[in-house]
Amino acid sequence: MNISLCHALCFIAPCADGQATPADYPIAFILTRYAVKYPLRLSHHFARHKVHTMSNTTLILNNTPATEQQLADNIAAMRLQNRKAIPDIATRRARLKKGIRLLTDNQDALVAAFSSDYGHRSQVTTLISDILGSVDALHHAEQHLESWMQSETRESPFPGVHARIDYRPLGVVGVISPWNFPLVLAFGPLAGIFAAGNVAMLKPSSTTPAGSALLCELIARYFDEDEFSTLQGSGAGSAFSAQAFDHMMFTGSTETGRKIMQAASATLTPVTLELGGKSPAVIGKDADIRIAAERIMTVKMFNAGQICICPDYVLVPEEKKEAFIREAQHFVTQHYPTLLNNPDYTAVINVREYQRLQGYITQARERGADIVEINPAGEVFDEQHHKLPPTLIVNPPRDTLAMTEEIFGPLLPVVTYKEPGECVELINARPNPLAAYYFGEDREAIHHFQQSILSGAIVINDVMSHVLHHDVPFGGVGASGMGAYHGIEGFRRFSHAQPVIEQSPQGESNLLMRAPYNGQTLETIASLLAQAD
Repeated sequence: MNISLCHALCFIAPCADGQATPADYPIAFILTRYAVKYPLRLSHHFARHKVHTMSNTTLILNNTPATEQQLADNIAAMRLQNRKAIPDIATRRARLKKGIRLLTDNQDALVAAFSSDYGHRSQVTTLISDILGSVDALHHAEQHLESWMQSETRESPFPGVHARIDYRPLGVVGVISPWNFPLVLAFGPLAGIFAAGNVAMLKPSSTTPAGSALLCELIARYFDEDEFSTLQGSGAGSAFSAQAFDHMMFTGSTETGRKIMQAASATLTPVTLELGGKSPAVIGKDADIRIAAERIMTVKMFNAGQICICPDYVLVPEEKKEAFIREAQHFVTQHYPTLLNNPDYTAVINVREYQRLQGYITQARERGADIVEINPAGEVFDEQHHKLPPTLIVNPPRDTLAMTEEIFGPLLPVVTYKEPGECVELINARPNPLAAYYFGEDREAIHHFQQSILSGAIVINDVMSHVLHHDVPFGGVGASGMGAYHGIEGFRRFSHAQPVIEQSPQGESNLLMRAPYNGQTLETIASLLAQAD
């Protein structure tokens, strides 16, 4: 009898004698169930992946060891195959539906694999953000594909001339996906990539080796190599970014984004960069502190704050600081009465990141900031589990790491202000954030905030909800990224807008250029200039 993923996760319980039982390992149970259900044996799969990623020289192209020349040849073959004929709407829909089937058929195993990479990742976090988020994006593209593919008629200044824009596939698009949302930040862009008629190659994160290896195996099962390929292995990142793709999509840190862009410049590969930075949340003087704290902490606890658009610091009126801290503590206590063994609370991805975050706390404390650890059950946390309780860092000096570096974890600097103008000044003194959040009801204050801040997105009285809107572009500006996707913007981002001009029989548009030039020519030019005056 099969046991559902939900039931399996409910088996987590400590043993009275301290010895492990099968009930302590729901992830292993799910992987075993998956291995029985499908011919692919995960034990063999993980063993293969371990051998491959331990190599210092071997690239893994479509789950097979390969050289850089074979990688380049594979991309060239994909491009050639895709350009034999522009993929029709049926082909594009088929690719989108393959992605949906891959995710829905294998959701249990994907949840389990990525949780094993984290040490523990909440089942619901993966289901909501990675599985549902990806399926929703792919489905949205499939539903709107026919209208997106329509040519656009444009106005011509010449009688009888017809002008239009056709959206053509670029060719082979390379996608480098990160570890924090390893599926939706692969399949989200792929919704636009496949809808636009492109083929793709994915380089998943090496920080999540089990999940990435499983994903690559599944892609090989559901897709043909000439429509969707994968690359893994040590050194895969540099080899991948050096290839002559027709477009490259990268999601990750600003520092790595610079390296990707530099590598792409050698082949003149255009790039879309979704980066990060320090997204601020401003609590206006008239804001409901309880609502603001709840909505901010909801996102800060989700995936343990390892989100590029998570609030990186909060600006709160000086007189409401204590109220915000109380409401944040109350929210966490109510929704996460325990943390260490709570299946709803995700671990920090690895020990290195855990140590980095602890270093931020230590430095801020040494520099005089108040540290408020929200640990409802008084549990002891350590590197072994690399879970970290949500921690408020109150009024850290502006030059501490907590205020200069992207946090990417469950830490939240709380900075007080006296006058609203201080908030805009602080935000604008830093690189453009990927998102900026404002809480309050004063329409004049909201308008001033919107007009004063340049960020990838602005959200009023909520946090992160803009990413759920497929008809709204998602992207950064300046140091937080370049280019945007989601919905029709994704389709157009991964398309070439090709002008098509059909000349009239009279050919009037070039008569003015035809010699010999005379007085009539000059009079016509003068008349045209006068019309623009």
